[in-house]
Amino acid sequence: MTTVLVECNHALPLVSMAVTFRAGAVHDPPERPGLARLAARMLRRGCTGHSAAQVEQRIDRLGGSVSAQVGLGISSLGSDVLARSAEPMAELLGSLLATPTFDHDELEKLKRQSRAEIVNSRDNDAVLAARGLRRHLFADHPHGRRIAGDTDGVGRATRADVADFHRHHMQRANAVVAISGDVTPAQAEALAERLLAGLPAGERTPYPQQPPRLPDGRNLVIVDKPDRTQSQLVIGTLGTHAKDDDHVPLVVANAAFGGTFTSRLTHEVRSKRGWSYGASSHLPGGQLREAFSMWTAPSAETAAVCLRLELDLLSRWREQGITADELAKCQRYLRLSHAFEIDTPKKRLAQKIERELLDLPEDFHRRWVERIDGVTLDQANQAVQRRISASSLWVSAVATNEAIGAELRGAIDDLQNVVVDPFDIE
Repeated sequence: MTTVLVECNHALPLVSMAVTFRAGAVHDPPERPGLARLAARMLRRGCTGHSAAQVEQRIDRLGGSVSAQVGLGISSLGSDVLARSAEPMAELLGSLLATPTFDHDELEKLKRQSRAEIVNSRDNDAVLAARGLRRHLFADHPHGRRIAGDTDGVGRATRADVADFHRHHMQRANAVVAISGDVTPAQAEALAERLLAGLPAGERTPYPQQPPRLPDGRNLVIVDKPDRTQSQLVIGTLGTHAKDDDHVPLVVANAAFGGTFTSRLTHEVRSKRGWSYGASSHLPGGQLREAFSMWTAPSAETAAVCLRLELDLLSRWREQGITADELAKCQRYLRLSHAFEIDTPKKRLAQKIERELLDLPEDFHRRWVERIDGVTLDQANQAVQRRISASSLWVSAVATNEAIGAELRGAIDDLQNVVVDPFDIE
């Protein structure tokens, strides 16, 4: 049975609708990385009765937008449109979902575009640093896969591959329909039926349940790029899952460590020493435990001392925790900023989608502020000690190995393993 999520708001004559399938990059065949993204992006490039050009003309006439989104575990097709055009837009989306033609010429165009995007991403050092971290932190785990794939995998994808992914995963039982804006519940149900009308019943796609594991010791990957005067440093280990009992306490503790503009990491790296304009730590969610990470972008000259400081700050955070004053300030910050997470129908609907996809309790977001305020100092500090490792981690550094590689190695005590990857590694 398809889940239909609705968030009504009549302040503006706009409707957002999306169909999200429980299938993404983790379901790519190993020899076809990037297939899920190709399949989702091909949906708007023609369906029975409409060429790609005609689809674009129809979207323009309806005064809306259509976009495809792909993540590790999801593929989504959605639209934002004026309320008066919601029904014809839903009918168009339904046709794109149910009867895509996967035209050969359009697929070849998309493959060339996708491969060019992958090559162009090599110019973004922040992307390269994050990619280097995930490639090694998750190693052979599905979470280490690149959503965009690689140039070879994308190049090998055929029309049959794309059609097969669509046939196996884009089915009613695997879908979550989300509709927000200027609609009534009855209208939303009718739109949902239009969206799904041509899809087979099918069955839900399971998410790989192999848990990621902590790395052995401290490890360094240098993403070797010529002539770098600035570096990108990302330090990562495993964090929590949203369903873990200590997830919310760790969210509060992370806010104190690197989650706000006045956090320890920002103060020590940016304000006190001026080594990096930005310094932050992140605790994302996902179907399984995700990567807790720290990010800075120091100059090549200060990269090694900055890295040593960050590792020292990480160790001290784990050993000493946060203070009562930090706890109170971060609880207040998270309480007040929560208003910006629910100030539009689309954001409130996104929380419902998250609850559905991650199988979270119905009151997970509704009681968020209450749970934040209920975190004690002991709970926050115990969560850091239990979940964050300062000794089992990967450091990913985009830098010129010949220039500062030795300094980076020397900045990491008890370094177990060093890998040098070319910046254009696939």
